[in-house]
Amino acid sequence: MIRRKDLNCGVVFEVVRGDITTQDVEAIVNAANARLAGGGGVDGAIHRAGGPAILAECKKIGGCPTGFAVVTTGGKLKAKWVIHAVGPIYAGLPQDPATLARTYQNSLRRAMEKKCSSVAFPSISTGVYGYPIEQAAPIAMNSCAEFVKNNPGIKMVRFVLFSDPDFALYVKLLDRLKE
Repeated sequence: MIRRKDLNCGVVFEVVRGDITTQDVEAIVNAANARLAGGGGVDGAIHRAGGPAILAECKKIGGCPTGFAVVTTGGKLKAKWVIHAVGPIYAGLPQDPATLARTYQNSLRRAMEKKCSSVAFPSISTGVYGYPIEQAAPIAMNSCAEFVKNNPGIKMVRFVLFSDPDFALYVKLLDRLKE
């Protein structure tokens, strides 16, 4: 399942129900932990599918602070790059939305540094980090839209959702996204 929307700035936003490890894009974003140590959920799936080269590069980098992102090879993935983004652990604090938005925007900055025109995101921080998806999804969509409108280069942003309810929520937000 896929839904697309062309923004007036020449960027296509897509919402896909599927597996982020199989996406045919230049970079996929990993919902990483600060140690870049691999883990469960999206993080574990990316490390398993991409092979040991990803973890080897993560070990060399050593870590990444919350709200920021680093880049490694895509290993065995279709994507050339994996952008490891460390979202906030949800605490209901006033700074949580800004930190989550910064995580998405820093991921897009890393993609631009690698001259990527296509990027696929999971729903960052909404798994084990506990960020309510109803709050996180609009932050994800709006922060990415704002970034690409002000920073030319990326031509396609894809949100890849694993469950039907998450996909439905992102589709609803995509339909409302300002062009």
